[in-house]
Amino acid sequence: MKKAEVYILSGFLGTGKTTLLKQILQHEKNSGRNIAVMMNELGSVSIDSDAVDTDVPLKELLGGCICCTIQDKLESQLQGLLFDHDLDAIYIETTGAAHPVEVLDAVLSPLFADKLAIKGIITTVDGLQWLNRQSLDPQVHQLLIEQVKHADLIIVNKSDLLNESEQAKISMDIQGLNSQAKCILSTYSKVPIKLLEGLAYTDKAKSSGAHVQADLRLSTFVHQFQGAVSQRGFEDFLRALPDSVYRIKGYVLFDHSQYPDLFQYSYGMPLYMKEYMKMPLNLVFIGQVTDWPQLGQQLKELEK
Repeated sequence: MKKAEVYILSGFLGTGKTTLLKQILQHEKNSGRNIAVMMNELGSVSIDSDAVDTDVPLKELLGGCICCTIQDKLESQLQGLLFDHDLDAIYIETTGAAHPVEVLDAVLSPLFADKLAIKGIITTVDGLQWLNRQSLDPQVHQLLIEQVKHADLIIVNKSDLLNESEQAKISMDIQGLNSQAKCILSTYSKVPIKLLEGLAYTDKAKSSGAHVQADLRLSTFVHQFQGAVSQRGFEDFLRALPDSVYRIKGYVLFDHSQYPDLFQYSYGMPLYMKEYMKMPLNLVFIGQVTDWPQLGQQLKELEK
């Protein structure tokens, strides 16, 4: 089944996300691919939507952050895009205040997670702001670090305003935080498009035999239950999970119930909500895990 690729554009306010998006859209148009764009603004009026051509499906998410206050709206907008268009890719430009883990959590609804292929998180960084990050509010400082730590490609903008030693320092800082991501210095978000095409987010979770490479970035996994499971067995599975599983959400049918429960798990805390209709038995995982298939096998064992 064809899946729509999903690219998440992350980075703090004013770091060049929209400039990057314009270049990507031009390239996709030249390639003849069917794409859609979702843009998230904290305010009630979008100032960036004129960056998107009228022939590209655009959904705007205004008046809140994609990862918290308007998560339900995001889900319905994404479902609409997938239903109305045969898409090759969806580009999601987040508000600068968004945390990558929260954004992934918002995007991966159990209703259609199996129709999406998360390809990567692209983070833009303002080089001068990064050098002066210690002077920022502590929460903003931490957010900048999180956006870099979870990225698959990092674009350091305004590099023309930096001398060689400053450029080297930024590169070393970022590689120290995230050695797996490619980091490039840029001006006006100019990047070789082949770097974007080379993102392979979905491959990161695959184990390569006995040797598993440590990977500090986020990856995702979708498990589809074939039927009911024991609640006790499921809770034993949860207790044995590593701390590197950050989020789980989806629908689980227990063998004592007629209808599934909506299940949510955040940093070790489980929450169940009874549903009163049949739902797709998909369970979506987000974390820093190198061997998702092993967890998938454990879930299959619960169904026996």
